[in-house]
Amino acid sequence: MSQNKEQLFIELINQNKGIIYKVSKLYMDTPEDREDLMQEIKLRLWKSFESFEGKSAFSTWMYRVAINTAITFFKNEKRQPELVYVENKLESVLDPGKNEKAEEQLKFFYKAVSTLGPVEKALVFYFMEGLPHRDIARLLGISENNARVKLSRTKEKLQEIIKHSHYEL
Repeated sequence: MSQNKEQLFIELINQNKGIIYKVSKLYMDTPEDREDLMQEIKLRLWKSFESFEGKSAFSTWMYRVAINTAITFFKNEKRQPELVYVENKLESVLDPGKNEKAEEQLKFFYKAVSTLGPVEKALVFYFMEGLPHRDIARLLGISENNARVKLSRTKEKLQEIIKHSHYEL
């Protein structure tokens, strides 16, 4: 790979590093596991960078590689998440530096998501990123209707976790 492609790769990764962080945070509970997954994602991105054709935005391609890597990594590690809760309106807690309540809610949200299966986590991640059902379906290789139904069921499941936890957000 030429020096220019290496530099381009580094720039694109730096511009989209939040994707790697968010995926790792959704799939792994401990900082060490998150770091391992982030490194694995970067490695897979690097190995497959030559195959990126630019038919979609780099970030879209990166989502797909990151989620697929996380699902594989998660299955291989056979992680058993702890029982936790979720927050319904993400936008209010995406900046953990805002205040203590927001930080607590964000922590609560990630713990809740950790109870979900790998595909459900991917659905939540794509939803958090604001992707339309059509794009979520394409990235997961399912029909748009199936993506809509699965996302709805996943939201209901997370709401049940909140209800049973007696946690008020």
